[in-house]
Amino acid sequence: MDRRLYLPTAKVVGGDLSEPDTLERALTGSDTVFLIWPFLTAEGAPAVLEAIARHARRIVYLSSSGVNEDAEPQTDPIKQLHADMERLIEKSGLEWTVLRSNTIASNSRGWAEQIRTTHVVRGPDIAATAVIHERDIAAVAVHALTDDAHAGAKHVLTGPQVLSRAEQVHAIGEAIGRTTRFEKVPVQVARQQMLADGRPPALVEALLASAETRHESNLITSTVEDITGAPARTFRSWAEEHADDFR
Repeated sequence: MDRRLYLPTAKVVGGDLSEPDTLERALTGSDTVFLIWPFLTAEGAPAVLEAIARHARRIVYLSSSGVNEDAEPQTDPIKQLHADMERLIEKSGLEWTVLRSNTIASNSRGWAEQIRTTHVVRGPDIAATAVIHERDIAAVAVHALTDDAHAGAKHVLTGPQVLSRAEQVHAIGEAIGRTTRFEKVPVQVARQQMLADGRPPALVEALLASAETRHESNLITSTVEDITGAPARTFRSWAEEHADDFR
């Protein structure tokens, strides 16, 4: 039996994490908070956590499976950000749960234009990893938000299969009925293209640093199934669900 939980309704209230004072209305009446931090440093996080603590008792934070508690500094800026955020959350006085996610399948949408126009994805070849469907992250997050048993836990979330970028691109090609391939390009070429696409320079450097330092990981956890009662979804299923994005 699929024991994934879903909230039947949602109320949307605006707020800006870069301006903590704007969060008060959204936080009023909230008991637990799911936090995705969209910045490249944790500089503004203490004020946001203080605002959360005025209303909620627990926070669930989406972190990275690459965080190494025994390493300081971390190997790249993105892992460092998540390590810094985890430490701040642990010291915030809030109950907390950390979801350390592997590469998220929806990141592949960044290839959509290349696949639609050339059927070739060009970029730096990042090490293989067990890509996770974002719906599985959401399903685990619902349990963490609604079940006190997850307080103080750090859950590592992965998909069921380790995949290279080339294998992900191939799976998307099969889903759309086209021959697609991945073509590795030097980091400098990727940097020029990402900047030309309008991505902020700091984000470009953080992403490329991660690409250059990430080691291949064969880690596959059973956490999604252990918590939700259903096995983690495959990347192939994600590609089939989102095929229209790439046609």
